[in-house]
Amino acid sequence: MRADTTPAGTGAVADSVKLPSPIRIGFSRVVPELKMFFRRPEQLALTFSMPAVICILLGSIFTEELPNANVETGTIIAASIIAYGILSTSFINLGISIADDRDTGALRRFRGTPTTASSYFIGKIMLVLFASIAEAVLLIGVGVFFFDLTIPTDPFKWFTFAWVFVLGVISCSLLGIVVSNFAGNAVSAAAVTNAPAIGLQFLSGTFVVPLTTLPVWMLTIGSIFPVKWMAQGFRSTLLPADAVIYEPAGTWELWRIFLVLAAWCVGGLIACVTLFRWSNER
Repeated sequence: MRADTTPAGTGAVADSVKLPSPIRIGFSRVVPELKMFFRRPEQLALTFSMPAVICILLGSIFTEELPNANVETGTIIAASIIAYGILSTSFINLGISIADDRDTGALRRFRGTPTTASSYFIGKIMLVLFASIAEAVLLIGVGVFFFDLTIPTDPFKWFTFAWVFVLGVISCSLLGIVVSNFAGNAVSAAAVTNAPAIGLQFLSGTFVVPLTTLPVWMLTIGSIFPVKWMAQGFRSTLLPADAVIYEPAGTWELWRIFLVLAAWCVGGLIACVTLFRWSNER
């Protein structure tokens, strides 16, 4: 009979060694993701400057005060364009960076480590969250400095701002992950993400004041996507209550904003799990 040569206790030690959970691995990816983001100065400058520059230009062009609301068009644009800022840091940024990771083989190398798809998503979305907070602070500062945007003092308004912000970041991040699957590299991803992002700003009324001047078909298409509802949620917290008369529904529709953004989060997660690819190989 062959003797068992396995050292005593080895099996127990092996059984006790467990890999970190996907959530823990995901959060461990946050610092490396932030470092890589800040080491790309051209991407960093474009991500943060574009919404701010557009806000200043449009707000300087459209300066009339809307009747019965005691608010200028530039102020409305400044409140709305935070939605574009989130789209820039999430949808556009992730669409390009993930396509680049896939093209360079970085994603394939991740697959050979304990990093799961969910861990990778968590790291990317946390990066977007930090970048979006910085973007929102910048755009609110631009609004206050250039267009007399008023910082709310009502805690309920800040609560509303917070959940619109979080749901907007998650939904747009997941959409960016989905879109990255249809781009072969970072160059093509820039076209795939920027073109619809700019189009959605007009369909969603981010660049148009008052929103009621948009044709019905544009309002209908815009209401399908999360950008319109993010912008409306931010307007509800940063504009005077009287400004609600220029919303197409005549109300802020907070419950509808919540339901639409939550639905996009769920749908985006399902699409990510279904379509996500580790490499460009089919």
